[in-house]
Amino acid sequence: MTEAIVLDGVHKRYGEKRALDGLDLTVGAGTVHAVLGPNGAGKTTAVRIMSTLLRPDAGRVTVAGFDVRERASGVRRRIGLLGQHAAVDEQLGGRQNLEMFGRLYHLGARRAGSRADELLARFGLADTGRKTVKQYSGGMRRRLDLAASLITEPAVLFLDEPTTGLDPRGRAEVWDAVRSLVGGGTTVLLTTQYLEEADQLADRISLIDEGRVAAEGTSDQLKALVGGDRIDIVLRDAARLAEAAALLGPGDPALDPDRRLLSAPAPDRMAALTRAVRALQEAGIEAEDIAVRRPTLDEVFLSLTGRPAGERTAQGAGHRTAGDTGGRTAHGTRERTEAGADGRTAHETAGRTAHGTEAAA
Repeated sequence: MTEAIVLDGVHKRYGEKRALDGLDLTVGAGTVHAVLGPNGAGKTTAVRIMSTLLRPDAGRVTVAGFDVRERASGVRRRIGLLGQHAAVDEQLGGRQNLEMFGRLYHLGARRAGSRADELLARFGLADTGRKTVKQYSGGMRRRLDLAASLITEPAVLFLDEPTTGLDPRGRAEVWDAVRSLVGGGTTVLLTTQYLEEADQLADRISLIDEGRVAAEGTSDQLKALVGGDRIDIVLRDAARLAEAAALLGPGDPALDPDRRLLSAPAPDRMAALTRAVRALQEAGIEAEDIAVRRPTLDEVFLSLTGRPAGERTAQGAGHRTAGDTGGRTAHGTRERTEAGADGRTAHETAGRTAHGTEAAA
């Protein structure tokens, strides 16, 4: 597979703060590669380096075959960047925004207009192109922002937490747009805090912590690192948790009396669910809820770093590569049964667009 992005031993400091600590990353062309991590893990710093907005202190970075230090202008002509906050002008219409970006890239008035129409149609905004952006929903704004990052038809697109703050509908709209881009051959590097987003979109995932890769693989491969599927049972009577745990057989069940929750490994998923329901019914133990689930992002972090995803330490995590475990399923997918249950950036000047890339000469 052709490599669209390569980071080799990249370091970056802000004074005494170590943002990247030997980051290694390889992204195949025509794929979606997700980078997961908590706030402060180094995700945005890495994107800013790859998009030439920051210079690394050490290490080598190539994007679309160009070194970001030596051939920055070549990189900028081949990338698009969608930052964490929408960079479109709310006082202009959707089409006017896209025309403006086209002119910043020196497309010429006619080509900027035709490209704006193409992108509005592609992202389902053709009927709203003349409305001012302040009348758009959150999902529509992000789709317009995404369209603006594609004015020059980039080979590589960076999406830095593109759905933060969106409701489920808006998030789904952005996901659909990203899928259509990859179908057309664009390489997408996605940073996100949502494992579900990576599940839905990514061919491969890198989990970074303290500025380096802690683990890498497909979604299921990463989940397998923390012990695979679990069955969660909420009992009506917390006093019977230990009895219920004994019925589930061998394993390492976790009991939470305050939540009346029993959680145990479920290596065979549906078979484990069926056995649990039958055993509880035969013992006369009432369950309010039973579900088989995948590990969560916090559980992945807790296993790999010894703490939940939102906490930080000064110690970096070691790089782990997951083994192959098969196909990918959506984060949080729960198989349920009722049996036994009751009931920056503003627009930049000096030759840069609001999407962080230098307008092509």
